[in-house]
Amino acid sequence: MEHGNGTSDFILLGFFDHTTAHQFLFGVVLEVMMFSFLGNALMVLLTHQDARPHMPMYFLPNQLSLMDMMPVCTTVPKMAAAYLTGRKSISPVGCGLQIFFFLSLGGRECVLLAAMSYDRCVAVCHPLRYATLMSWRLCLRMTSGSWILGAADGVMQAAVTLSFPFCGNHEIDHFFCEAPTLVRLACSDTSAFEYVMYICCILMLLIPLSLILTSYSLILAAVLHMRSTEARKKAFATCSSHVIVVGLFYGSAIFTYTRPTSYRSANHDKVVSAFYAILTPMLNPMIYSLRNTEVKGALRKCLSQCAALRSDWQQIYF
Repeated sequence: MEHGNGTSDFILLGFFDHTTAHQFLFGVVLEVMMFSFLGNALMVLLTHQDARPHMPMYFLPNQLSLMDMMPVCTTVPKMAAAYLTGRKSISPVGCGLQIFFFLSLGGRECVLLAAMSYDRCVAVCHPLRYATLMSWRLCLRMTSGSWILGAADGVMQAAVTLSFPFCGNHEIDHFFCEAPTLVRLACSDTSAFEYVMYICCILMLLIPLSLILTSYSLILAAVLHMRSTEARKKAFATCSSHVIVVGLFYGSAIFTYTRPTSYRSANHDKVVSAFYAILTPMLNPMIYSLRNTEVKGALRKCLSQCAALRSDWQQIYF
């Protein structure tokens, strides 16, 4: 047995081996990563090009896209480097940074999705009072609160997880350092920390989720009382994209962090983690762009400007 983690690196066993099928899947993951990063970056640029990005209903999705650019940058580059070079080791500091960034970004997204549901609720239920109830100051406070709460959760769990002595060859059966997986390698009793971590996850997931469900219950009640069919369609179109994003994020997060230890499986954890760390960030900009007419309009405007610049360039040089 080897004890301590001060000088010993961890070994990430990864997601893929070198069979033909896994090499194909590895290429798919890299493509998904590029689409995720570029898609979210495009969403950020499109909202900043418009004159309305400083309205909460545009600023909050902008923040979501900004957050979704980070998880893939936290996990996939290290996974790809380990797969291509065969160097699967990661230092305790690097492992702690992965835990911190991943948990803090997840916590921020929980709070941000709750803020977005409140924004939708005010827009549908109280449209005439929207500017008062959803002020720019309140929007900044909610956004700042999401960053602060997420960072606090990430710092706490990363610091405590790495404070345990670890046994054996330090092999992590995952493609990145995730707190629940790393705790399994600890030599000492971790039941108290696992209980506290479970409570924190419940609070970080279920409190925002309860606010989201309350907001959408109020939205549904308001929509059912609308007499205009067109108004109902517009309200459903406004909210449907957010509901899809909430379902994807919370479904995978609850599955990963609220299951008892006896029900955990390394293979299941890796698949679900890949879903919400790699696939969901790619789907979010697609969902918002397909369901939001303003975003599609901004994209058409951007493409027309690019076409005009290309035409001018061809006239100058040819």
